[in-house]
Amino acid sequence: MHELGLTKNIIDLVAKEAEKSGFTRTLEIRMKLGEYSDVVPEYILDLFPYAAKGTVAEGAQLFFEHVPGRFQCRGCGYEGPVDRKKACCPDCGGTALKMTAGREFFVDSLKVE
Repeated sequence: MHELGLTKNIIDLVAKEAEKSGFTRTLEIRMKLGEYSDVVPEYILDLFPYAAKGTVAEGAQLFFEHVPGRFQCRGCGYEGPVDRKKACCPDCGGTALKMTAGREFFVDSLKVE
């Protein structure tokens, strides 16, 4: 479960930002989470209260904005979603696809006091 390490990284990032900006309390942490990121947000939500205890992130609410997968077909130029089971371009059937969105996992914004 790599989510524990990711959770600690989120808290470390918030702590560094607090040091830099001078805030003392984090109310909200908004995350971008790609469909293909292989991150289980429920695990992070479960781990966060324990990992954040005693830090500037303690008590913060986590929000995840899901980013759908998007692809570009190198054959015909199609851009958009692709059926996971078929893994081919819905326009031409080609398999030369480049992912352009969907692997994101990052802190997008903080609400602080």
